[in-house]
Amino acid sequence: MSKMKYPHLFTPLRIRNTYFQNRIFSAPQGCYNNGPAALPGREYAAFYERKAMGGFASVCLGDCIVEASTGMHMPWLINMEDIENLPYLAMTAQAITRHGAVAAAELCHDGMYSITSKEKYGGPLYGPVECDNKYGHVEEMPEHMILRLIDKHGKAAAYAKRCGFGMMTIHAGHGWLPAQFMSSKINTRKDKWGGSFENRMRFLLAVIENIRNAVGSDMPIECRFSGSEIVPEGYDIAEGVEIAKALDGKVDILHVSAGMVYYGRTNVVTHPSMFLEDGCNSKYAREVKKNVKQSLVATVGAFTDPAHMEDFVASGGADIVEMGRQTLADPDFPIKARTGREDEIARCLRCNMCAYNGGNTRVFRCALNPETGFELDAWMKPPVQTKKKVLVAGGGVGGMEAAIRAAERGHDVILCEKTDKLGGVLNCEENVPFKKNMPIYLRRQARLLEINNVDVRLGTEVTPEYAESIGADVIIAALGARPVIPRITGIELALGAEEVYEEPEKAKGKVAILGAGLVGIELAIWLAQRGHAVEIIEMADKPGVDYNRMELIAYRFMIEDLGIKLNFEKRAVKISETGVDTECGAVSEHFRADTVIYAVGQKPLASEMEKLAHCAGEFHAIGDCVRPQNIMEATTSAYGIACDIGRV
Repeated sequence: MSKMKYPHLFTPLRIRNTYFQNRIFSAPQGCYNNGPAALPGREYAAFYERKAMGGFASVCLGDCIVEASTGMHMPWLINMEDIENLPYLAMTAQAITRHGAVAAAELCHDGMYSITSKEKYGGPLYGPVECDNKYGHVEEMPEHMILRLIDKHGKAAAYAKRCGFGMMTIHAGHGWLPAQFMSSKINTRKDKWGGSFENRMRFLLAVIENIRNAVGSDMPIECRFSGSEIVPEGYDIAEGVEIAKALDGKVDILHVSAGMVYYGRTNVVTHPSMFLEDGCNSKYAREVKKNVKQSLVATVGAFTDPAHMEDFVASGGADIVEMGRQTLADPDFPIKARTGREDEIARCLRCNMCAYNGGNTRVFRCALNPETGFELDAWMKPPVQTKKKVLVAGGGVGGMEAAIRAAERGHDVILCEKTDKLGGVLNCEENVPFKKNMPIYLRRQARLLEINNVDVRLGTEVTPEYAESIGADVIIAALGARPVIPRITGIELALGAEEVYEEPEKAKGKVAILGAGLVGIELAIWLAQRGHAVEIIEMADKPGVDYNRMELIAYRFMIEDLGIKLNFEKRAVKISETGVDTECGAVSEHFRADTVIYAVGQKPLASEMEKLAHCAGEFHAIGDCVRPQNIMEATTSAYGIACDIGRV
């Protein structure tokens, strides 16, 4: 018998009459690429099915709204009152369960934050008490409405069971309606639904009882709640433990999250930013686990390492580990961990491109996994008609992805990198603590090149002569870009951002960084963490990272906490031994600095790329040599082009 490396993670569970193949669950996650009438289609089902295929024991649909007219905060969420959803939800449940996973539905009501209900149905916002919030005036929920919503939870659970879901998850965390009732800060009602702790718990306990009556004794019920709401407006872990004790034995799984919706600092803890440690919210689950006797405990929040997860479960911190963004970065996480292929796992960078795209276009995307959001397309790739010899010029992120995908498709692939190391520009961030998953990702890509028998040639520049000597059928140019050196008097006294990333000791004393884009801001944060006083000088009127809302919040708080000074609408005109001279209209200003660093953008190696355009019958250019791109754009184009090769 083979020895299981992670025996605690892969010990099955039987909860009531339901079998879970391991302790790794896919946490509740919404999918918003449903149709014009908010009806989920085949793409919607495939989004969840892909996780089940990867070996997650349970896969949970997020944002299933129990009453659309009063409880919906976005118009494309699943309406559990709409019978038109029946075949689509049944198809989704079956897509999950046919791979051995348990399909779960997260039942939600957003209470006082239900702005879509207000706008669509014309009624007021309702919460436990009368108050005002960012969406307007909130009316106190009358008792007949409370009773109706308790009943609606049961009806929604019965509907989900009819569709084939095998577990119900109640969303009682992050400030949604049950949490609003539980809150001692919010719920000051004078009747039996508020005031005392017993009264504040009454709504959620009644919801649980109603759901149990609706689904019967065999089905597990999970309750997701915040162990701590973290902010002064919410409750702390001591009160979170009391909530857990009141729920102990009433539900089968206590899913311990953290945070309170619409409070910025908790958003980047509920969805941990790259600046927080792995498993940063697990301390709340551990505390709950110590204080409950009957219910199982699940933890969630920035887990990417199966060894870390195994240790946490083995030490009694929790019974189950749930994963959100990591399921998008690598939906095969469980099967890879179980079969000893940890070095092939793509670990989530916490860049939040998924959250940005999910909110901006309603299609989740992932920087590392180009199949996320296109699961059906990935399964229906056209077959390779002709195997080809492919030369990839450039071993950065785009080049490695293109080489791996082309080799997976059966092509003979050569990857050339002119330096002595794969990874391109991202190698300079190797020692940045909050980017620790980036070098792990680059090592993973190098491992996949090896597994797929790609001929990797380091220290090899692809010139037109070299390309023609290879005799490739296809050339993919992924040559990258180089930093723009600004035309400023005294620029020779400054350092480039890449140079400082590679040798941070070159930065002395007080630092001025020219450029408030992603590179400049992250470098400022790292240098401030290393003890430097840092100022950022930017020509524009705002940072250049507003493409990514959630991560911008995290950057803003780091800048605030580290005392980094932001100076906008300042054009640098001269660098001297004492700092930087700037102009803003007719106003001149000198910023004192011991070290000046420029991070003002990248210039594509376009001419080098164009020289290769006629060296093979088929030619493609990807990544920064076309235009400066982020990781997601590079991996997406690399994947798409690699899958096209040999199609005809």
